[in-house]
Amino acid sequence: MKIKNVMGILAIVISATSCSKEQTVLEVTTFRTKSTVNNSVFNKLDAEVEENFTANQPGFIKRQSAVDDKGNYVVIVYWDTHENAEASMNKFMRDKSVADYASMIDGSTMNMSRYSINDSFNANSSEFIEVMSFDTKSGTDLDTFNKTNKKVETEFTGKQKGFKQRLTGVNEKERQVAVIYWDTKSNSDVALQPFMEAPISKEFMKMMNQSSVSMGRYQTLKSLKNNRMELSNKDKVVALLNSFDTGDQTPISFINPNKYIQHNLGVADGLAGFGEVMHHAPEGGFKANVIRAFEDGDYVFTHTEYDFFGPKAGFDVFRFEDGLIVEHWDNLLEVQKPNPSGRTQFDGATTISDLDKTEANKNTVKDFIEKVLLGHEMDKLTTYINPTNYIQHNPAVADGLDGFGAAMKYFAENGLVMEYTKLHKVLGQGNFVLSMSEGKFGKGEHTAFYDLFRLENGQIVEHWDVISPIPAKENWKNTNGKF
Repeated sequence: MKIKNVMGILAIVISATSCSKEQTVLEVTTFRTKSTVNNSVFNKLDAEVEENFTANQPGFIKRQSAVDDKGNYVVIVYWDTHENAEASMNKFMRDKSVADYASMIDGSTMNMSRYSINDSFNANSSEFIEVMSFDTKSGTDLDTFNKTNKKVETEFTGKQKGFKQRLTGVNEKERQVAVIYWDTKSNSDVALQPFMEAPISKEFMKMMNQSSVSMGRYQTLKSLKNNRMELSNKDKVVALLNSFDTGDQTPISFINPNKYIQHNLGVADGLAGFGEVMHHAPEGGFKANVIRAFEDGDYVFTHTEYDFFGPKAGFDVFRFEDGLIVEHWDNLLEVQKPNPSGRTQFDGATTISDLDKTEANKNTVKDFIEKVLLGHEMDKLTTYINPTNYIQHNPAVADGLDGFGAAMKYFAENGLVMEYTKLHKVLGQGNFVLSMSEGKFGKGEHTAFYDLFRLENGQIVEHWDVISPIPAKENWKNTNGKF
């Protein structure tokens, strides 16, 4: 994504509120990084943005960055005035020095607001931050609310072990924010349930519009830097695939040299087989552009645009043990022209969401394949696929159920088949699910089906696939099988 696009999302117009000289500005920005980003690299760039850009802007007071256990980031900046906050944002939008940092942010997840606050930040030693924003219920007396808001600290939060500071504010839309600083996550965790049960907290929460509440709990990046920051398994896979472009040999160390089970039947088993393929790379090497990357337990799966003995679309699946890759599956297909709806094998949504629905979405896809594709219960099709919003990236099929039906009619009229005979694996992260299946395709050729689905509200709304023939056994270069 180009810098101007990301910054366009950043540049939410904030109207300056009339505030006293004692008031300062609390700017809260939340986002996720793109699914293919190495977050350790992003965290390093974040520190450089603070030191080399933000801290040098007029009116700057303090900046903090933090991340939760699901990879959601928050950046909190304190300014002396709304005018200086806005001027800094405008400059940020044009400054080339922050372009790499901005390009790693998933702009569709970006949300920023500025709040007027009356107190000064003084929680420098804090390592854990809670951020809660909400609207008050319609008709709430604001004087009563403000008094109760202050009592939350004096009667409960301020008495808890590890508490550092609680700052509250309001924005131009009268949305409230409370930012609570703790010395450590563990002390915040201990206080969480008692807070929910405290009488003053219950009184406070009765004044909130509960449907508007947004709550985040974040570990500061600076505190994370005091620990050894390990690459995630997804980071390792993305780095390994990116090494096709960079020539960096370091990511090869992420493969277990003593155990690497290869399911690409054109590649010999073990690290030696991987090295042999790389040795025969054409002049200029192979190229890999990771479009989507996901993590499910010990598995990482990716959707990649390759130049691998020609342009190809590919899905790769890697299994980890003790932080090292020990097994690999893939499915590759030559890049095709856009389909009848003008969609390619790579475009479409990339944002990971609904992390709490991962298992439910995996079960939906599993049921769809088992009941519709394997069991031929076509009357259940609209149970699993959204009948009014179905985006298709298969090179030969148009959007919607009409496109699916037209493709099936073409196959039937031309003596072709698309038959799923066995579901081997279902992997997922949030709203994305990958299935690996076996069957027959075309004139009955033994085939591997890799299908990537995006789901919304329990139904499939977008689909990518790679359908590739399984070579005859006498042509295999390993004995591990396709699945």
